Amino acid sequence: VLHEPEMPANTGNIGRTCVAKGSVLHMIETLGFKINDKMLKRAGLDYWDKLDVRTYGKFEDFLAKNPGAKIYMETTNSKQTYTDVEYEDGCYIMFGKESAGIPEEILLEH
Repeated sequence: VLHEPEMPANTGNIGRTCVAKGSVLHMIETLGFKINDKMLKRAGLDYWDKLDVRTYGKFEDFLAKNPGAKIYMETTNSKQTYTDVEYEDGCYIMFGKESAGIPEEILLEH
């Protein structure tokens, strides 16, 4: 799950990883680029058409369409690292925008 991603090349790389893993890429707006951005497609190479990508207007829309979602939120403020977690099938890993991370109000509430 990408919350307000800003950099198309990063998103393209993550999309390519999602294809390789058989995962869905969820993107929460506002996006810092257009889905048809050349940089996005270039980073996603020829995988982008194989990607299951879903967009949401806001975080609450994501929660409503994915009820009971087990979300691991990535933040530099955690004492636990991503390698300390045993991820279960069906969980979500959420990243915030490159310049600011996941909004603090979302981190505190969830």
